Amino acid sequence: MRQPLQAWYDDASHAIWKSPMDFKAIYRNASFIGNDRVVFNLKGNSYRLVIAIRYEHSIVFIRFIGTHQEYDRIDAAKV
Repeated sequence: MRQPLQAWYDDASHAIWKSPMDFKAIYRNASFIGNDRVVFNLKGNSYRLVIAIRYEHSIVFIRFIGTHQEYDRIDAAKV
């Protein structure tokens, strides 16, 4: 799990995302679920990463990292 998360972090720490279209240009499989939340599948869909983003400030907040089963038990739009 560490390597896929580290790769995502390395990309995110250098990115400037001003809109959802900026995400889609890089992460075609990212899912936008509302409330400025984006879900990423990591390590072959074994893990999920949920972030909240504030586009106006280019700030990303990691809201959840867990297994697919753990993800199924949360409300990703509210976490």
